[in-house]
Amino acid sequence: MAGEMTMAEPRIGRESFWRGDALKAIAAMLVVAAVSALGGLGHVPAGADNDSMMRLVEVRDLIAGQGWFDLHQYRLGLEGALPMHWSRLVDAPIAAIVMVGGALTGSQATGEMLAQYLWPLGLYALALYLLLRIGRLVWGEDVILPLTVIGAVTLYQTGVFAPGALDHHNIQLVLMLAMVFFLLRAAPRNHAGWLAGTSAVLMLAIGMETAPYVAAGGLFVVGWFLLKGDEARRTTAAFGIAFSTVSAGVFASTVSPSQWGAAYCDAFSVVQFSIGAVGGAGLAAIAWSRALSGTTLRRGVSLASLGTLVGCLVLFYFPQCLSDPYSDLAPMLRTFWLSAVSEAQPVWKVLTSTPEDAAGYYATTLIAILVLALRIRREGMRREYALLALMLVVSLLVAFWQIRGARFAAPLACLPLAMWVAQRRQRTATEPGTVSTLGMVGAWIFSFSMVWALTADAWRLFSEQDPGSKSEIGEQACTNSTDYGLLASLPASTILTISNLGAPILLHTSHRALAGPYHRNIAGNLATLDVLMGPASTGETQTREVGASLLAVCPGNPETAFLTRQAPDGLLAGLVSGNVPDWLEMVPESVGHPIVLYRVTSPHS
Repeated sequence: MAGEMTMAEPRIGRESFWRGDALKAIAAMLVVAAVSALGGLGHVPAGADNDSMMRLVEVRDLIAGQGWFDLHQYRLGLEGALPMHWSRLVDAPIAAIVMVGGALTGSQATGEMLAQYLWPLGLYALALYLLLRIGRLVWGEDVILPLTVIGAVTLYQTGVFAPGALDHHNIQLVLMLAMVFFLLRAAPRNHAGWLAGTSAVLMLAIGMETAPYVAAGGLFVVGWFLLKGDEARRTTAAFGIAFSTVSAGVFASTVSPSQWGAAYCDAFSVVQFSIGAVGGAGLAAIAWSRALSGTTLRRGVSLASLGTLVGCLVLFYFPQCLSDPYSDLAPMLRTFWLSAVSEAQPVWKVLTSTPEDAAGYYATTLIAILVLALRIRREGMRREYALLALMLVVSLLVAFWQIRGARFAAPLACLPLAMWVAQRRQRTATEPGTVSTLGMVGAWIFSFSMVWALTADAWRLFSEQDPGSKSEIGEQACTNSTDYGLLASLPASTILTISNLGAPILLHTSHRALAGPYHRNIAGNLATLDVLMGPASTGETQTREVGASLLAVCPGNPETAFLTRQAPDGLLAGLVSGNVPDWLEMVPESVGHPIVLYRVTSPHS
């Protein structure tokens, strides 16, 4: 078609792939590090993220000698040990950085600070590098400049790569991009299929919340093999073998032999190992067997039979894993904990409660899907487009279910958006004028999720009657390590407080915390809610029963505000308003501090 903009053909060269793209990613990482360092190297903002703090607690326990297979948190929940659902695959590299840094500097605290910088920033550079390589493979050199800018900003805005972010979402995002890249690189004579399968299993082993992305990658491989046969045979076999063998390796290396028969749906166990081993080995066998895959019909029947086998495996042996992942939560925890977790909200709650935020979460992904759809309509369905479209749609659906999925959707959206900007830049160069220039500027602006988020903030600031109320809460939310100085100086005991304070108490003190924002801590969280939301008259008996000797109240924390609104006559609301029952006494030194402490008095005092 005359006048239609076309992108440059992808150029694959060792220099452009390694030197150029790697240097861009490293340069972006150094910019982020420099900006973060302006606040002082000793003030890493890990305190705002419960999961990052809990990860550091796990790393400390591992370094201190807690067993590799022992994932219990012994200072969280009711008396005993709370089994965590996280993976040592993330603890190990962070612990290695801490130990090396501590050995070189003579201080474990310095080693921890180094880990809080090096781990997330290194993953940030790797994520951007993978984005650039994917963009170059699909659309060529012209897309690299806009993708560098849009990708660098978007990846940082996800929050999972900020200094201090030790949570597992950053490595999962990197592994997802790696899986996409290796599937795009897959060819009969390279090892990309093996690496794609390995990336998929590791992503799943680190956290089950990535199951939809792993399933999308597997569905793409199956669909490609079904339609193309010999073209995808070696890649399909390699993907299947890697999925099967790496699943076995992860199972053997991260699950204690005593737990090999225990089925867990929220962590890598015999459930995931069985599905991975049977599904991966079966896929490889079908791919290698001409008798099973010589024609499209044979491939279809064989793949459908394998899918039925895996489905029956789950249905008959692990049916509990087909239910809602939060089905075990008590109704009280669903109402007063899960419903208040902002990142766990579905799209319909966002649209009804804070509709202005919806654009920040979903706009760029929706635009990217539209841009890619128009490209497919013009050029036809290429293998690369099919994979990107599938991953984008799946990531959007996950984000609709829980807005935390937007962290995975937004980086993927950068790829079609960068192509869109590149097209507009070409048009401006060949057809200069006001219309083409405005089109290019608009493409740039609308490609940043940050723009949509800032627009939502501006709208909220303009429409609220009291815009300063939220900032005041944020300043006293008890997220700084200095807020726990007094508590850390007291003898170790059991602390009853809101779940948001559980992880920082474990990180900054030697105390036990009854509550923590983790779905396995059902008993501890329920006991805490019963006391804090119930009347002061019954709180004494319950508090003594759970063994708590101190109550910690952070009036400025959003969770405190939420619980006091839900139970205005409860113990917590009374303490916030200054009504202290006779079985509690305020610790005088805590007056005026962000965290106010109350000591449980002796039964006979």
